[in-house]
Amino acid sequence: MATAKLKRALGFRDVLLFYVASGLSLRWIATAAASGPSAIAVWLTALVGFFVPLAACVLDLSSRYPAEGGLYIWTREAFGPFSAFISAWTYWMSNLPYFPSVLFFAASSLLYVGAGAQRPAESQAYFLVFTVVMLALITLLNVVGLSTGKWLNNLGAIGSLIPAAVLIGLGCFSFARFGAATHFTLSAMVPRPGMKNLIFLSTIFFAFGGCEAGSFMGDEIKEPRRVIPRALFGAGAILGLGYIAGTASMLVALPSSSISGLGGFMTAVDFLARRLGMGVVVAPIAVLVAVSNIGAASAYLSSTARLPFVAGVQRYLPEAFGRIHPRFRTPHVALISYGAAGIFFGLLGQTGTSIYGAYDMLVSMAVITYFIPYLFLFASAIRLQGQPLPEGAFRLTGGHRTIIPLACLGMVSTACTIVLSLFPAEDDAHPTATFLKVVIMTLVLLAAGIAVYRSGQRRQANDHPERNMA
Repeated sequence: MATAKLKRALGFRDVLLFYVASGLSLRWIATAAASGPSAIAVWLTALVGFFVPLAACVLDLSSRYPAEGGLYIWTREAFGPFSAFISAWTYWMSNLPYFPSVLFFAASSLLYVGAGAQRPAESQAYFLVFTVVMLALITLLNVVGLSTGKWLNNLGAIGSLIPAAVLIGLGCFSFARFGAATHFTLSAMVPRPGMKNLIFLSTIFFAFGGCEAGSFMGDEIKEPRRVIPRALFGAGAILGLGYIAGTASMLVALPSSSISGLGGFMTAVDFLARRLGMGVVVAPIAVLVAVSNIGAASAYLSSTARLPFVAGVQRYLPEAFGRIHPRFRTPHVALISYGAAGIFFGLLGQTGTSIYGAYDMLVSMAVITYFIPYLFLFASAIRLQGQPLPEGAFRLTGGHRTIIPLACLGMVSTACTIVLSLFPAEDDAHPTATFLKVVIMTLVLLAAGIAVYRSGQRRQANDHPERNMA
């Protein structure tokens, strides 16, 4: 099989930092803080209701089937090739709007370097050029190999950890000297009922996705059955602390009404640093925030491109997708195609809208299709519990008695998130049109996936005509 030729380039440190780069997104701290103190309870709900079930199922499934492709392989073993292809198709398609959205955030942060609070509010040309150049660079480095591309992922993790730690530290100093800009009363920290808050909860669940992506590179990880569990446990602790403490620190700096999703993180750091006479840290932190988001884009591009690669190996996509570069030993066709698709989506997202409008649109478009694969993942974890664990596989305490309830909880959380994602925001001027657009786009994407799969079946039949005769 072609995956045997891939180079095992990722060790424990690389996988741990990959999970941090793909999971700890500073933009979600700003998004959460914009909703007020109740975001703390929302983070805890998302942690228990989605991340813990997801991490448990990934640990079990990646230990049973540590091969290249992760989600594709798990779903194929549980439900067959059609379900495997659709789960992979929705996953890699959902990440296309992710790339420009996360790079918009990186570009916004860089505007603090030198310009500070007087940065220009919008410049479509700047955001567009930044997105295209960064995606081209990310693609090139990953084509050269994970031995090279992983350093961009690792720098992205460091670019998340240092700014988050600085924000938390500044928040503590500011609280000690000036008190908090937000009142953390018990009543304020309890989420209020209402559709708006339920929709926000579904959005925050989105922040805890990503721990499955490392397993997509199973044949490129050294000792994946040993490395993935250790790395995932460490990353889970970092993500939980970073999101909750970071959100609290941001609310110490600013009232929620002054925070936005696109520039809120740097707004809080800028305000706190200057207030404490430490304005010199603003520019370096802005650079690190940009690096963190570039690293996150690299992590998702490098891992998600392994899905069309495996589909190409199995001929559900054209054979070229399954090719491995003879020198770099990477799935170069899958990587280049995915990077080009991300660039195209970045150009598409800039058509006829403002930067902030494009940012919000790209995030909202990704939510539903992003969560469909998790339904397959949780269902696969349940279905495969009847099979014995291979020798040397990692086993969670309680075995299937732990996995099945957690997988059921994850499925319920995911299904609720998908339903809530269908509801337009309260301030949407055309809610019916927005609802129909999201539903129609999702159906079109699924129909396209089915069409590509059927084409792959015909391709396989032509490759092996003796099967039809039999």
